Amino acid sequence: MDYKKLANLLYPNIDKDIDFYLKKFPKRNLPAGAEVTRIAPSPTGFLHLGTAYGATIDFLSAKKTNGVFYMRLEDTDQKREVEKAGEIAFDMLCYLGLTPDEGYQGALPQKGDYGDYVQSKRTEIYHTFAKHLVANGKAFPCFCEKSETKADILERRNEQLEQTDDIEAKDPCRNLSYEQIEANIRAGKPFALRLLSSGDAEKTFEFEDLIKGKRTVRENTKDIVLIKSNGIPVYAMAHLVDDTLMGTTIVVRGEEWYPSLAAHLELFDACGLAHLKYAHTPVICKLDESGNKRKLSKRKDPEADVRYYVEKGYPKQAVVEYLVNLLNSDFEVWRAKNPTANYLDFDFKISKISSNNPMFDIVKMDDVSKNVISRMRAEEVYENVLNHSKEFDADFAKIWEKHKQTALAVLSIGRDVERPRKDLTTFADAKNLYSYMFNELLNKESLLNFDGKVDKETIKTFLSKYAKHVDLSFDNSEWFAQVKEIAGECGFATDNKLYKANPEAFKGNVADACALIRVAVTGTNQTPDLCTILKILGKEEVEKRLAFVIENL
Repeated sequence: MDYKKLANLLYPNIDKDIDFYLKKFPKRNLPAGAEVTRIAPSPTGFLHLGTAYGATIDFLSAKKTNGVFYMRLEDTDQKREVEKAGEIAFDMLCYLGLTPDEGYQGALPQKGDYGDYVQSKRTEIYHTFAKHLVANGKAFPCFCEKSETKADILERRNEQLEQTDDIEAKDPCRNLSYEQIEANIRAGKPFALRLLSSGDAEKTFEFEDLIKGKRTVRENTKDIVLIKSNGIPVYAMAHLVDDTLMGTTIVVRGEEWYPSLAAHLELFDACGLAHLKYAHTPVICKLDESGNKRKLSKRKDPEADVRYYVEKGYPKQAVVEYLVNLLNSDFEVWRAKNPTANYLDFDFKISKISSNNPMFDIVKMDDVSKNVISRMRAEEVYENVLNHSKEFDADFAKIWEKHKQTALAVLSIGRDVERPRKDLTTFADAKNLYSYMFNELLNKESLLNFDGKVDKETIKTFLSKYAKHVDLSFDNSEWFAQVKEIAGECGFATDNKLYKANPEAFKGNVADACALIRVAVTGTNQTPDLCTILKILGKEEVEKRLAFVIENL
């Protein structure tokens, strides 16, 4: 068959060859060893945490080698496309701090010299490579009707081909003559373009995956679809073209693509193009209610959506650090030794990624988030809480902004110390955690929620005595001494050894007395340093709240 003639028949409007595009998009001028990576989501829904997991690998691999991390939008599945899903994906990457160096930029203009970075706008380029494959006898048109069932197609294949162990390997249309193809084209029959596989099912080759290591792979024998009948490329074809022309050096993708590796490599060979490096990532899993491991689900698990962390108010760095910990388990040890260092200083390596499924744990995620927030300056926490509340709780944002100095004072307690307090898990927690500091949010009834350990009469007596001597000019030790003295007068033990030896002889200990003040003033038994909280509230407000409790107890 005259394959060049066939190529012109199938793609008469394509007047360029692949050399044109290889020259148009030359090899990037980067330092030796620099990696070029990409994140290439399909705009069919939200940005999955698993995609962010892969993007973290891409981002770190590029940054560690002075390379390039870019974003490409794979929007060829137009039936499933969700409006603005691409923009959301880009915004979520930026939220995580994984901002692409170039490529698709969401609502902003694209950036970079290797675009267009949206696949639906690259049809002519894909068809140029398709024409090249046909012209070199590496691809053929398939006219199998879409309406046919899989069983129908298999039956026809079995009629036309010898029985093999792999009955789906070869497509019957590979045996059509030029005349038959021409007749179908003139009749207006749509065609899909398939790879003319030359693989041998009995042969294997060695391949080294950056995560899975060295593996033996069976040669591809399937005539895989490259271009659908509507002219749109499938992933295999788009991957070949885009990653070659955009200079990708490492392809990070989910392990579900590993079975397709042999076909993809054969396609690269068919075009005479160099192979890329691959890293097939394991799937993120979690334990269900029964303790069984399952895949983190888009449908079942809200935490699978990166927007979940935005809405809940997790610091972006916390999410990324959690992902890095899933990638390299020794990150946690490194972070403990380097509590204030930038996570980018961590010696990340793809080779250290386990091929086992990482297990998502929201409790662990929360711990990482607490640590990240505890390392922030009070001003930084304040701004993050404000920005989050402006988007998700406008009423609280007004209160937080109105009482800025109060908020900063509370946030500053126990922060610049060797072991900073870790009461905030997310920025959204600030509203409930510190509501007692703002009269607009204070639930006065909560000031009466004592635990019942001390009888009401004793509570009333103790608080009445303390209310007469509220002096917030004291330092912590002087304040505690005052409380201790009043507590002793009310039957509380001032010596903890005596209390432990005979607790029935006392109303409680000094800690119990302090707890009464804490509940009476804040409505909770958990606050930062109580003396400091009282000072921030001020003498007048403290006395007002104590009076309310004494009157209503």
